Amino acid sequence: MEKRTPLQLGLLSLKGIAMGAADVVPGVSGGTIAFISGIYEELIDSINKINLEALKKLKKEGLKSFWNHINGTFFVFLFSGIILSIASLAKGVTYLLIEHPILIWSFFFGLIIASIFLVGKTIQKWNSSVWISLVIGAVVAFYISSIQSVAHVEASWYILLSGSLAICAMILPGISGSFILVLLGSYHIVLSAIKDRDLVVISLFGIGCVIGLLTFARVLKFLFSKFKEITIAVLTGFMIGSLYKVWPWKIRIGDEPLVIHSNGKEDWMMENVLPANYEGDSLLFYAICCLLGGFLLIVILEKFAPKKK
Repeated sequence: MEKRTPLQLGLLSLKGIAMGAADVVPGVSGGTIAFISGIYEELIDSINKINLEALKKLKKEGLKSFWNHINGTFFVFLFSGIILSIASLAKGVTYLLIEHPILIWSFFFGLIIASIFLVGKTIQKWNSSVWISLVIGAVVAFYISSIQSVAHVEASWYILLSGSLAICAMILPGISGSFILVLLGSYHIVLSAIKDRDLVVISLFGIGCVIGLLTFARVLKFLFSKFKEITIAVLTGFMIGSLYKVWPWKIRIGDEPLVIHSNGKEDWMMENVLPANYEGDSLLFYAICCLLGGFLLIVILEKFAPKKK
């Protein structure tokens, strides 16, 4: 791997911070940020280099050879940004989702719209297979986004499983790992563990993430090497379908909460409505400003992304 300058390493950490912030929120994908900021394929390639060959290099050639093989510096700066972001923003994002839901969801809506255009434009040939893949991706993501969460299990094996499934989604542009946790009923457990520094739950979740990451990254690498255009089309479709989940204006339906978590938090069944039909102040002007802010942020990230020669 080409050696990075201190400035490039700093930018890499900032991209990690952006990925971490996205992964905290149900409906937004850290993988999208990685894709737009130009580090997605390097991330997948580097993960795939953590294998038996890497262990052989560690044993025969020493730590330096092992470190260079797995692109260790890339991991340190990227994941330090992700971890710092998740640890520091968990409370803030939770607060914003509760106190200012329309504005924060509008911001994320803008992020995803920009991502759709920027990821989609990387497709070189638009043929019938690509269009069909785009539609399939959109339908699958829409269906996942429209599911109401009903599960809630706190057993150790379930936390491990949650981590494995969530990390797979987190590295897929358009599929939110946090939303997968919502569907599994584990979102509040994990978020509370991060806020309360519950090392047992965090460790179990982390082990599950490592297992899922090392397994799923190999699948993604194969897809990118053999079916790149179709894979990008499916990922773009995922982002289109996920817009349903992050639509800012929602109203509660039903008189009973869908699920009550162990921490006492109630999750109500919600449905999307137009701003004119929203119960209360729709904050339309401010929502549009937040949407444009999210859109411009992604455009700026893409502008400073490293370009392939």
